[in-house]
Amino acid sequence: MSSRREFLRNLGLVTAGVTLAPSLDVFAGKKDWFEISLAEWSLHKKIFKGDLKNIDFPEYTAKNFGIYGVEYVNQFFKDKAKDMTYLKDLNNRAKDNGVKNVLIMIDGEGSLGDRDENKRKQAVENHYKWIDAANFLGCHAIRVNAAGEGTKEEVKDQVVKSLSTLADYGKKGKISVVVENHGGISSHGDWLADVLKTVGKKNCGSLPDFGNFYEYDRYQGVTDLMPYAHGVSAKTHDFDANGNETQIDYERMLKIVKKAKFKGYVGIEYEGSKLSEEEGIFATKKLLERLRPLI
Repeated sequence: MSSRREFLRNLGLVTAGVTLAPSLDVFAGKKDWFEISLAEWSLHKKIFKGDLKNIDFPEYTAKNFGIYGVEYVNQFFKDKAKDMTYLKDLNNRAKDNGVKNVLIMIDGEGSLGDRDENKRKQAVENHYKWIDAANFLGCHAIRVNAAGEGTKEEVKDQVVKSLSTLADYGKKGKISVVVENHGGISSHGDWLADVLKTVGKKNCGSLPDFGNFYEYDRYQGVTDLMPYAHGVSAKTHDFDANGNETQIDYERMLKIVKKAKFKGYVGIEYEGSKLSEEEGIFATKKLLERLRPLI
């Protein structure tokens, strides 16, 4: 990147503030092959600092970014899963701003691959309340983690049991249980795809994250997981002067996604440090909107 100022100029952000320009597709009335949502983690610094509350996330997303799909992170309203007054308020705020509640990302509720059977079962039960909350909010899914200790085969056996139970519970409320490649063995696309194939339930699938593959080839990983995808996480860190992500070939990634005949939400998850959270979200949105009609 030649300079941050040049990049922001190319991005279309003015120094005095951010201006929103509607996509040309809006005027054309063309149905896009994927919709864009925003993962709440993209704003985690702002939230941890106390400058944004979860209850205001839908309105903030719509008014500041022109994005009308949100992906919540449970740790930002951890004590509200059963608080119906809070959930009703959150739902109303989303509806008032034309925002679709897409999913809830679940962390910190125990290991679904725990080798201790009692702990594994408790972890499964800990997720029930979030399935109920997702159903109330009109989400289509919760995102869970496939973590555990032991050999690949041992973790697989435990995770398969947990996912099967959760999927059966979610089926009643038409909630899918989707697994993200989120570190450890789950970031091996072939292993996670095998887990989901073994579960074999329509409402149990994947949430491929472009960035969370580490030692496993990211393009192969997304290819492995797309047959089971109920959503896609568009991870970004940094951009060049032309607005392209510097670590991930987004054109190549989106071609893999489209080849799988995916139709749904691609969620922005900006985790960079060179741009502010807001600038990074806009940069990711602009990249997706630029490539979407070309693929």
